[in-house]
Amino acid sequence: MGDQVLIGYSCWGFLGPGILDTPDGGRSHRRTLIDGLCHTGHDILFLQRNRDLDEAGNDLTEYYRWDNDLPDIDVLFLEWRWPIPGRNITPCGRSGHTCDLHRQAELLTHYTHKIGIPTIIWDKDRQLDRHASLRQLNHVTVCEPALHPSPGAVPLLFPVADAAIDTANPAALAAHPRPNPLVYVGNQYDRDDAFDTFFAPAAAQLPHLIAGKWPDTNRWPGLNFIGRVPFPQVTEIHANALATVLLLSDRYARVGQITQRIFEAVLAGCAPLLPATIRSAAELVPASLHITDATDVRDRVGWLAEVAGTNDHADLIAACLRRLAPFRLSTQLAVLDDLLRHSGRVPS
Repeated sequence: MGDQVLIGYSCWGFLGPGILDTPDGGRSHRRTLIDGLCHTGHDILFLQRNRDLDEAGNDLTEYYRWDNDLPDIDVLFLEWRWPIPGRNITPCGRSGHTCDLHRQAELLTHYTHKIGIPTIIWDKDRQLDRHASLRQLNHVTVCEPALHPSPGAVPLLFPVADAAIDTANPAALAAHPRPNPLVYVGNQYDRDDAFDTFFAPAAAQLPHLIAGKWPDTNRWPGLNFIGRVPFPQVTEIHANALATVLLLSDRYARVGQITQRIFEAVLAGCAPLLPATIRSAAELVPASLHITDATDVRDRVGWLAEVAGTNDHADLIAACLRRLAPFRLSTQLAVLDDLLRHSGRVPS
């Protein structure tokens, strides 16, 4: 990437396994991106609270730096935070308050508006208003983890290490015992309709489990909700399953934004079933794993059970691995390299 750039990085999440009661999906890819930036010669300074140490008791200060003040930096990088009632819009110090939004506002005021340094906003949840004045500032770039981002935004997908893809062994993954036909790992947020259409009717007829925060499950009696699980257990769940369904909210589906679940599943050899209505579905999983309803889910799981452990199974996993190419860390680092060069912070 050229000369070193000091990136002030703001995120409300963890670099390590974190804690059980958190929705932080960034644990699957945040450290991958950070380590990739460091490996290319840049420096990272975390500007939010050190939650790894404060909440999880995981001391990573030997490897990374945190600063709660307003230090000199070259570029501000924000994993975008948004107002959440009862949490980050309550007064500081009140029970249940998290200060991520207040801190983000402080960073934007100082670095983006007052000093005018280059700012990269990674709108990972598509929460930044499309009319936000920040989008109009010449020194601000908005990135989205979508194949078809909003007008003016740049695709920056959730990264997976190149080595993780390159060293995956399809034959070994196919041979691994998979006692669970169907699983889902993820939270309920905005997924009820997709869950009703694709997962619930199939799960009612198959051994399955559902891990994640699902506070309202009354409409699905009899399904196996196990609640949130420790982050390392996500790999174990996928490694023991034939298939999962990639459930997306409409705001993700229409722009081809796939969460980290796709590579969490594929790298464990768990076949990702994808609704065919998701934009650019053909680029993300093989056609044999496209689904239109719960009957398709049940049929695909039945077929996977028949071919489990065979060359056909290994070939399918290999095809899924090839389709992870857009998520490669090297590709995302190239995107950031281009953004840094255009910001004037990296010489051509």
